[in-house]
Amino acid sequence: MAAMTGRHAIVLAAGAGSRLRDREPVKPLTLVGGRPLILHVLGALAAAGARSATVVTGHAADAVAAVLADSPVPTDARFNPLWADTPNGVSLLAARDRVSAGSFLCMADHLLAPVLAERLVAGAGDAPLALGVDRRLGHPWVDEADVTRVRTAGGAIRAIGKGLAVYDAYDTGLFLIGPELVAVLAAADRPSLSDGVSALARRGLARAVDVGDAPWLDVDDARALEIARGSWA
Repeated sequence: MAAMTGRHAIVLAAGAGSRLRDREPVKPLTLVGGRPLILHVLGALAAAGARSATVVTGHAADAVAAVLADSPVPTDARFNPLWADTPNGVSLLAARDRVSAGSFLCMADHLLAPVLAERLVAGAGDAPLALGVDRRLGHPWVDEADVTRVRTAGGAIRAIGKGLAVYDAYDTGLFLIGPELVAVLAAADRPSLSDGVSALARRGLARAVDVGDAPWLDVDDARALEIARGSWA
């Protein structure tokens, strides 16, 4: 996979993890198979060709930054001072100067198999934004009430959001992005990532890449954590 070398990765780890906080006070540090979630994420991206990473911190910033010494690739931390009351698009803007064409973007609580990232890269082409999507609707690992839903057409993203009534795929949480996403987020007030993806989709600049059966899991609540510890580790 030599074609995938040289990418930078942005990992968003600023949130408080409210749905899991009664069991795990710092979600990116939650242990799965004896390793913090965030190191699983960084390891998967490194295996898929990321050469370096930036982690955007907020809640428990010092504790999260401390474990980055064990990252498999050189990793720096950026603090989002607005993490407590702004959407995740603001966290990406905290690392805007680290974004270049073809950067990985993902969340610190999404377990991802390296093959998922490989398939995303292979299918992204030259799109300014590409999202790995899972078309296995009803998969038992997915929380249907909370998952971000995607509507596609001909490989293009048409709509994205948790409240979509009509959809044909799930957002796996892994993107390839470039300066175009940063630009639309910077022009908005308190933007979420879904807002930015939607803005690019309206311009025909957002691609959906089917990742097939590549495993992924959003570790967002106690149920998902049990799945992770039983089926992933």
